[in-house]
Amino acid sequence: MLMINQWRLFIFCVLICTLFLYLSLLLLNHNDGSYSDAPPSRWIGLSHSQISDISMNLKRDKEIGWSPKYPFLRQEGLQAIRNLPDALIIGVKKGGTRALLEFLRLHPDVRAAGSEVHFFDRHYSKGIHWYRQQMPPTLEGQITMEKSPSYFVSRDVPQRVYHMNPAIKLLLVVRDPVTRAISDYAQVVSKNITLPKFEDLAFRNGSMFGLVDTSWIPIRIGVYVRHLERWLHYFPLRQFHFVSGERLIVDPAAEITQVQDFLGLKRIISEKHFYFNATKGFPCLKKSEGHSSPHCLGKTKGRSHPPIDPGVTERLREFYRPFNARFYQITGIHFGWP
Repeated sequence: MLMINQWRLFIFCVLICTLFLYLSLLLLNHNDGSYSDAPPSRWIGLSHSQISDISMNLKRDKEIGWSPKYPFLRQEGLQAIRNLPDALIIGVKKGGTRALLEFLRLHPDVRAAGSEVHFFDRHYSKGIHWYRQQMPPTLEGQITMEKSPSYFVSRDVPQRVYHMNPAIKLLLVVRDPVTRAISDYAQVVSKNITLPKFEDLAFRNGSMFGLVDTSWIPIRIGVYVRHLERWLHYFPLRQFHFVSGERLIVDPAAEITQVQDFLGLKRIISEKHFYFNATKGFPCLKKSEGHSSPHCLGKTKGRSHPPIDPGVTERLREFYRPFNARFYQITGIHFGWP
């Protein structure tokens, strides 16, 4: 009888030890990140951009971007959080802001809002929490950006931006104000063919011999120095980087290199990312975020301008010339506009 009891005790101990070993192995596998849907060995090779894209696919309203679908994200100490912008593309309209942002999206450490947010000029009453929710989740070391070209010319925006972040970096794309105004007009007239002729809007009496109508927005935007002086009441010049819209077309890699330096980013975007589309007369991307094949920015890029009397353009160049000279003096950059 004693032998039988000892044998039963032995079997019981073996079963207990086996169960303990089994549970220990389960716990060990859990702690080392061995998940069947995404093991750490596959995670390590992902770039910051890919990790952030995983988080963005959650489509949740929470500020924490990690997903239960990828439990190893937390384990690796990585979590994507919605941050307020570190940098803004503040203008100018029809200067090349979209091109600049799309080119910068090639960088794995740049995350940008998908569309123009217009928080500081149109949606300021919605509050800073709403603004944060419009930003993409980012990882530590990544830069959050947004672009809204009307910021540069909106009177209240500089002070509002300053109150959010007095150390923010500001990007401004500028081009010849005359061609910018014509491009602005071309965009509007493409949607409204009943619009008066360009010169009828650019001059007060509808003639190039009259005064330039600075109340017309396409003309007013091009007086860059006046808008810049308002921004300089709040931000020092060192927090601005000025991008030439003309050079962004003819040598995008050189312009983007300077922007990467200004933003404190590693120089990753280079000539190999661009090719020139002769039909559009515009640089296109060999590969970009969300596109595995080459693509251009859209059918509106390279849109032909309406014919403008040379006398009209020369009259406008005379008007802008002193403002351009002051703009060159303040920025320390001669953009070479005629």
